[in-house]
Amino acid sequence: MNPLILCRHDLSLVPESSRVIIRPFIPSEIHRVTTIIGRALALTENEATCELVTLRAEFDTRHFDIDSLLLHHYQKVLPHIFTERPLSHDRQLLIGALFSGEYALESAALFNPSIVPHPDQTGLPGGTLRFVMSLRATGEGHISSIEFRSGRIAGDGFITLDPVSRFVTAPDILPNPRYLKKSFLTKLHEMCAESEYSSQVMSPLNEWFTLSELRKSIAGVHEKIQPNTLELTRTFDRIQWLADSNYEVRFPPNLSLSERIIFPVSANESNGIEDARFVRFTEDDGSVMYYATYTAYNGRSILPQLIETHDFVNFRILTLNGSAVQNKGMALFPRKVHGNYLMISRQDDENLFLMRSENPHHWNDPELLMRPAEMWESVKIGNCGSPIETEAGWLLITHGVGPMRKYCIGAALLDIDDPTRVIGRLRQPLIAPEGNEREGYVPNVVYSCGSLLHGRRLILPYAMSDKASAMVSVSLDALLRRLRGCSAVSSGTRSSSSEAAP
Repeated sequence: MNPLILCRHDLSLVPESSRVIIRPFIPSEIHRVTTIIGRALALTENEATCELVTLRAEFDTRHFDIDSLLLHHYQKVLPHIFTERPLSHDRQLLIGALFSGEYALESAALFNPSIVPHPDQTGLPGGTLRFVMSLRATGEGHISSIEFRSGRIAGDGFITLDPVSRFVTAPDILPNPRYLKKSFLTKLHEMCAESEYSSQVMSPLNEWFTLSELRKSIAGVHEKIQPNTLELTRTFDRIQWLADSNYEVRFPPNLSLSERIIFPVSANESNGIEDARFVRFTEDDGSVMYYATYTAYNGRSILPQLIETHDFVNFRILTLNGSAVQNKGMALFPRKVHGNYLMISRQDDENLFLMRSENPHHWNDPELLMRPAEMWESVKIGNCGSPIETEAGWLLITHGVGPMRKYCIGAALLDIDDPTRVIGRLRQPLIAPEGNEREGYVPNVVYSCGSLLHGRRLILPYAMSDKASAMVSVSLDALLRRLRGCSAVSSGTRSSSSEAAP
């Protein structure tokens, strides 16, 4: 790729080990829990208070509100406290601290960014865009979560990042989320969890129902059917798993974006929320929703899931339905095309597919879009975020894996009215790992989860070898000229035949 169309910005996002949250650390063996509690109960009141004073002096300045977190963890072990006498507030906090520990969210890596326009564009100079950037933060045990950054792109293309807070806060998990019955039933069917028992649980529920209403229905069926059977227990477990996998979280609105962290909540994402691809989606009526597809990982298997938010304060996390919900790298188009939602996906860990749906939560019938063509993408190809609408067509930033599992970033151009028609593909990478970009947790990788347009520039944040992130901007006009001059390579691509490769 001609370097003249690329501008590398003097910005880097590197992992910072001092950004920590407090997580529960509770032994699985009950006797160990009670032994630890016993040691705390054996202290005099003065000794417990002195221990807490020392603890606060060491940790209080590292967190917004350490007391509420320690009390929350105290509540988790409260059933195992074996004394009837009331415990002082200080002793409760100390017990909570005994079952707590700090976790450095991004100590290993801060990578795989995506970028979208900020929901608030007020108070900016002319030609300036405020943005939100999501990043995959990875810490001990390779557990991944979603972090956020914000910044501005000036009219002349100069990019600034807002200061990053020392503090990080997990959101409140809403205790009684709502579910759409149709989607819930569809997912139960896909899980092969439909049975006489599930029908009895679901039939009394309304079109929209809450978690408390679901639990009440489960309890009613449980009471009615005696004795319990293995099938009944499995049915209840699957229904509960599905409910737990669809949840809602909320941040205090006064937190800066860099202070918000979405950490794994459900069992299917217990080992990581990976590679969120955010897109600003505009409905036909002009309303806007920010969606993100991501990969939930539990240490054994992956599951594509969906995030919805209007404001980056309130988030809904949802399971996706349909036979085509599989593999990594699903990316939603930013608007409907001919009345349908469209999604780029990779069904087979090798090729790119396109899917259509009347509902953003249901995906079936993938259609082959592109196969690997050049040597630098000969192992497999994928997307680097949602397609971007231009006057020339849908600009799709891709990634390709070639010899020595080297990852490069490429681009393709899809027809605006018929995105199954590939107008052009770059014959050479747009970005290839070079110099220090080659060194990291996974060497020889450049990768992105989403870019945006600002004027006639493509703003493309990208990760370097699964360690840190950088940003480039690309001349849109030069890139489109290059794509128009490159006929789409065959091998499974429905292409324009009127243009010759350079």
